[in-house]
Amino acid sequence: MAPPTPHLAGGDTRPSKHVAFSNDGSLFGWCNGEKVSVVKVTDGTLVRSFDLPKTSFLEFSPQKKVLATWHQYTKTQDDPQGDANLQLWDLQSGKCIKTFYQKKADGWCPSWAQDESIAVRNVNNELHFFEDNNFETIANKLHLQKVSEYALSPGSKPCKVAVYVPGVKGGPSFVRLYQYPNFGGPTAALANKSFFKADRVTMLWNAKASAVLVTASTEVDKTGASYYGEQTLHYLATNGESAVVQLPKNGPIYDVAWSPSSIEFCVVYGFMPAKATVFNLKCDPVFDFGTGPRNAAFYSPQGHILVLAGFGNLQGHMEVWDIKKYKQISKPQAADSTHFSWCPDGEHIVTATCSPRLRVCNGFKIWHYTGTVLYKKDVPSGSELWEVVWQPSPPGTFPEKPVKYQAAPSELGSTEAKPAQAYRPPALRNKPVTASAKLHEEELPQNMKPGAAGDKQMSKAALKNQKKREAKKAAKQVCCKCICKPITSIPPAATSGDPELDKKIKNVKKKLKAIEELKEQQAAGKPMQKNQIEKMQKESQLLKELEDLELGL
Repeated sequence: MAPPTPHLAGGDTRPSKHVAFSNDGSLFGWCNGEKVSVVKVTDGTLVRSFDLPKTSFLEFSPQKKVLATWHQYTKTQDDPQGDANLQLWDLQSGKCIKTFYQKKADGWCPSWAQDESIAVRNVNNELHFFEDNNFETIANKLHLQKVSEYALSPGSKPCKVAVYVPGVKGGPSFVRLYQYPNFGGPTAALANKSFFKADRVTMLWNAKASAVLVTASTEVDKTGASYYGEQTLHYLATNGESAVVQLPKNGPIYDVAWSPSSIEFCVVYGFMPAKATVFNLKCDPVFDFGTGPRNAAFYSPQGHILVLAGFGNLQGHMEVWDIKKYKQISKPQAADSTHFSWCPDGEHIVTATCSPRLRVCNGFKIWHYTGTVLYKKDVPSGSELWEVVWQPSPPGTFPEKPVKYQAAPSELGSTEAKPAQAYRPPALRNKPVTASAKLHEEELPQNMKPGAAGDKQMSKAALKNQKKREAKKAAKQVCCKCICKPITSIPPAATSGDPELDKKIKNVKKKLKAIEELKEQQAAGKPMQKNQIEKMQKESQLLKELEDLELGL
């Protein structure tokens, strides 16, 4: 199938900074600084036009009954209250249903259930629920300590909502799942997960509305290991299960993506080069993609292909994977890209360089997932491209097709990424490459590692038993090491007859024993906290103190 040919928004040649399609792709709206227009996509017939020159954002409700528009909130000396800047319009009659004050652009649009049976807004840290697009009456409220974020589940009834309440006065933050309208009572929550170290969270439902992934982030990493802050990933299911997703590499969590199947998810994480791993609903790793220059993951709408990409401050490398066979299809490169999205057909993707992130070299490319560029559009110098959006299609329009590995034909060819030569200092350039000479660790995908074929032939049970045996053996070795290692730095116990002096000696020995345990943990590969390192640095001082105390024996 050939990709759709891009065209100007509704034939309007005036600059537009925001456009939107309805969920089924039948309606298209845009704002051009003078008015907001809505047209039928099939023939361009004007459906509605609204005199809203200041509009910054617009959004259709799922059943395209309501159009929501938002502009920057302003107030003056003559009008200290300002005007309500969030408007909800009835697309059938063209009348304004309701206006609200919405000062922040983040989360400006109400969230609707798929059938529009309910809509929800966060008003002063309280969730207000409306039913059947009746925005004059608040049908229900959810008020906890201070609801900071929420996420309404996809799909129709029964509707569920995930809420985040930040911790206060040193207490933990928590996320809870509720089913509308059951908000009352201590047992009303479907699931609950509390955690520390969270200045903000992002909550992501799977397509079946059975589980939520919560990325908790702090602004500052107190250990000083990263200027990204600290991130942790938590899993909550509507059946009450919850867990922390254990990530085997330290560093930021760049992206989390649910598979459309709702039974697994992909996480991109760790200091560069970043790891990417697919996990199942038990939060166990299913497949490890190794390391690479990546910070994003994108599943195709059908869930059969996964793209791992490195955009933003990375060089635009993409890895396209057949997710059923875990086989790499292509490895193209889209340098300077600020946007990526899948076409609903699961065959084509678009990458774009947009303003205001990058104001030069704006344009977009349409690709086949095999790495071929099918269409390219460069914006003339002096002009800016602000947004690129695929026309959505109703679910089931494009069934899954068999994955192809041969590049699709195109006059524009492909931009297969050439393997980059790693930087080598001048002193090492005439010497053979050794493991110690590498600037970064490199890890292959698990099915490309030596011995991967043998591992693949083993059953899941055999692999599980093998891991248990290895863990048991490692634990035994650590145990033996702890028992057999002589502690020569602590002299044998003795008494002075002075209770106060004995007490001081006992306390110093206790501290030295704790330091020995920390050193053994460090030797076993366990990362040390700042306070633990400081404690170990005091060993020589404590030994001198012990020696001085025992001179009085």
